[in-house]
Amino acid sequence: MGFFSKIRDGLKKTRDAIIGQIDQMLKSFTKIDDDLFEELEELLVMGDVGVYTAEKICEELRERVKKEGITDPQKIHGLLEEVVRGMLAGGQELHTSTKPSVILVIGVNGVGKTTTIGKLAASFVRQGKRVTLAAADTFRAAAIDQLQIWADRAGADIIKQGEGSDPAAVVFDAIASAKAKGSDIIIADTAGRLHNKRNLMAELEKINRIIDRELPDADKEVLLVLDATTGQNAVNQTKEFKNAAGITGIVLTKLDGTAKGGVVLAIKEELDVPVKFIGIGEQIDDLRPFVPEEFAAALFDSEYVEEEPAPAEAPDSADTVPEDEYKPATADIWAQIDAEAEAERLAEEEKARENPESAPDPEELKRLAAEEKARKQEELQKRAEARKNRAKKYNWTTESAADSGSDDFLDSWRSGDTDES
Repeated sequence: MGFFSKIRDGLKKTRDAIIGQIDQMLKSFTKIDDDLFEELEELLVMGDVGVYTAEKICEELRERVKKEGITDPQKIHGLLEEVVRGMLAGGQELHTSTKPSVILVIGVNGVGKTTTIGKLAASFVRQGKRVTLAAADTFRAAAIDQLQIWADRAGADIIKQGEGSDPAAVVFDAIASAKAKGSDIIIADTAGRLHNKRNLMAELEKINRIIDRELPDADKEVLLVLDATTGQNAVNQTKEFKNAAGITGIVLTKLDGTAKGGVVLAIKEELDVPVKFIGIGEQIDDLRPFVPEEFAAALFDSEYVEEEPAPAEAPDSADTVPEDEYKPATADIWAQIDAEAEAERLAEEEKARENPESAPDPEELKRLAAEEKARKQEELQKRAEARKNRAKKYNWTTESAADSGSDDFLDSWRSGDTDES
């Protein structure tokens, strides 16, 4: 079975929950009017596409219908596929052209972060690249052990220290080892704890400082691993991590077990964060670079011609230096790095004192956040009521309504719980 067939089969629940319901709705219309677009928007929101993205899709469809003089409701299906494909395109390329390149991987517990790193490593190894893993999630001993297992499976090198070690020290050692061994890719497993965002930011800033210091010209990606089954909560996680960690892309796992795959559109359109990899199974080769045309074709059950995979390249050992030249971090180096960090902190405090007006007012930020939350609650309450009315009108099953995830999203906003998966 080709990978496109796996994606198409994996997206069946999402396809039935979104496209199947839309096709059913379109058959009930004999003309294209405001009522059609209103019901289309409701169905998109129910499919975890998100309110903002659903409105934008319908707005673009209205313009296309008017411009092209389309009157047949059945043609909306094809137009919708084109719009979705266009929205998903752009930014999905992984930037790893330098040697070595660095990939930082973050994500809350339970989303499949360690498994994703193992599959990424295996994919690069199959391409003939040498990979070094950095076990920098040192707050969980199990994470280090799991990464060792994946390194053995994938044929990758791994640098690790004991539980509770400094994550930045692990990354420093991994960089030194990668330089000595001539590795092409460094993949760092980092912790992701949204409930302690300040420490997370400080930790990532220190890691980034090490990378910039030791590999100033290296390509660097910061990938957030998300569980697709969480629906709109994945959007909330992306917002938080985008602010805290400056993520460059998303790895969306467990797409084969959910009807909430529409969240791909919400993440890309609302937050301007591209999906770079998707996972649709448990096998080591079930993680795939995200291809918008492929995803859209699978979602709409259209034809798609798969490209032949590029042949693997032999590892280039020309730049490899003797392994005994690799030296781990020393106390002197860390003292210097910590001194630089302290100097930066003092400089920021001095700047704030000199320009007090530039600092945001905490009370104003709280007020704006409360207003935004209240607006979303009101809007989503209306959507929930409209969903129930549509369910009665089209006699949707309870299971279909449950898969929509609209109530889950509303409950998460009511409780203010946007940090947990």
